[in-house]
Amino acid sequence: MALCTNVLVQLFGVKITNLTLSRGTLHMAQSKTITGSEIISRSLMAEGVENIFTLAGDHVLPTLDDMGDRNFKIWDTRHEQAAVHMADAWGRITNKLGVAIYTTPGLANAIPGLANAMHSEAPLLSISGCAELSELGRGAMQEIDQIGMTSPVTKGSWMVTNPLRIPDMISHAIRLAFSGRRGPVHLTIPVDIQEMSVPSEQITYHDPLKNRPVDSSQANKETIEKAISLMRSASKPLIIVGNAGSYAETGSALVELIETTKIPVMTEGNARGLIPDSHEYCFGFFDIGLNKSARKIQQADLVILLGRKQDLIVGYAMPPTISETAKIIQIDPEGSLIARNRAVDIGITGNIEDISLQLAKESKKYDWVETEWLNELNAERKIQSSELDDLTKIQSPMHAALVHQIVGRNLSEKDILVFDGGDFCHFGRAYYEANSPRSWHYLGSSGMLGQAIPTALAAKIANPDSRVIAFTGDGAFGFNGLEFDTAVRHHLPIVCIMGHDSAWGIDRHIQKEVFGKTVATDLLPSKYDQVVKALGGHGESVQHPDELPNAIERAFSMNKPSLINVQIANAISPRAQAAINKWKSHVPLPM
Repeated sequence: MALCTNVLVQLFGVKITNLTLSRGTLHMAQSKTITGSEIISRSLMAEGVENIFTLAGDHVLPTLDDMGDRNFKIWDTRHEQAAVHMADAWGRITNKLGVAIYTTPGLANAIPGLANAMHSEAPLLSISGCAELSELGRGAMQEIDQIGMTSPVTKGSWMVTNPLRIPDMISHAIRLAFSGRRGPVHLTIPVDIQEMSVPSEQITYHDPLKNRPVDSSQANKETIEKAISLMRSASKPLIIVGNAGSYAETGSALVELIETTKIPVMTEGNARGLIPDSHEYCFGFFDIGLNKSARKIQQADLVILLGRKQDLIVGYAMPPTISETAKIIQIDPEGSLIARNRAVDIGITGNIEDISLQLAKESKKYDWVETEWLNELNAERKIQSSELDDLTKIQSPMHAALVHQIVGRNLSEKDILVFDGGDFCHFGRAYYEANSPRSWHYLGSSGMLGQAIPTALAAKIANPDSRVIAFTGDGAFGFNGLEFDTAVRHHLPIVCIMGHDSAWGIDRHIQKEVFGKTVATDLLPSKYDQVVKALGGHGESVQHPDELPNAIERAFSMNKPSLINVQIANAISPRAQAAINKWKSHVPLPM
């Protein structure tokens, strides 16, 4: 009978149960089966996932094999960290789930990307395979403590030990990724769990509409009235919008609030562009090192933190960054972050967009006037613009500010800008405006170099009709430069502008100013443009300012991944100077 059952399974691909023999006739009760890999695919499809960022490896081959037969768009990279950066960027740009998949040693490579996604607050699901469940703990192939590795850099990390649990564990993980402050989650799914077959009728896929709380919460009327009272009594109020403000598709609620109250606003993190920098009440990027207007926060008598943590960026909300006498209103979807470092006068846990609408509605009951405070902030903005213009006069070698000025003349409002770390990119962050949501991306608080190229690739996937321009340095390029191969293979024609000064610039400046000598911060004048050409992209080197406009035009017209390798002066950016000041003062100043 067992032999007969095996033959039938091979012939019909079904699980045979309850075999009975009656009057020479074999009676069968059939139960269709489904593998763990199929369950993974179908669970993700039920969640609306269409894009997978991955690097193939032994312990995820069953799942990739199944995904290859479905309608997933699979974007394979040259390094798992890049796959995570792409999933991270995809999640933040689209407000949808990013999914990254890799095998066991690939997970070790992915850890930096997950750490960064925690800082950037990306809704991201990391899935890794591992050796067979029965072999774990015995020195199995590539065995490492995956849950122990991922737990510190995710909101939650679990191992799936039964294929029947795959749908609910995926649903739970995604629910956590989007709850409160967003972030990455991880599932380890052993290869035998992926291959194991179970009766399909025992599987229930989770409808996200029925398994997610509605992301809507409002403050009570008394709290809103108290907040408006504080806003009306302040002579120098300032609104700072951070990452959690970007959960809204548009900044219309915020614009309504500031246009009614005439309170100046700055944006930061994923919220850049949610309120256009060109708006009369918006004073750009909240970065004390790069924006002179932001330094005026020290004079503010009311600071409203909308989805902005009390972390280093705002000096932990402590003096000297925020005055001891200043009032603070903090609104955040994650209640545990309110008053983390300093008590607040009003703390509201909830959805930033909903509460902004409440404030806007209540504020319309009163008359608001423009104050001298706006003129003070505008004066700082004009000074900064003049100082940047002065730097553009340095032409041999080119100052980074001159490069950005020339590039800026060739950009349009629909272009998407992505910035890596380093002096060259910091000058760019000080120069370019962000005038639409999700069009202006830079390093999160992790400060992890090398993100620009993978982020640009994800931005191009999400916005195929927009030009995507990445800014990087020769140091940062070394981390994920080979992802130009990914760009070529997947036909993602990004344009990358490299500021090349043959040094780890910021660290070199700190060494010289603080320690008196440089150690391990020199790089070679390598021809990175030739590397990109060898990978199938377009690359060229620029030595002089008059060469740059035509090089930019050629890069845009090539319709292929392009790198312009620009030789620049080794100049200290305002952010580097802020880092030097922090080293010398030993005071927790913003950087």
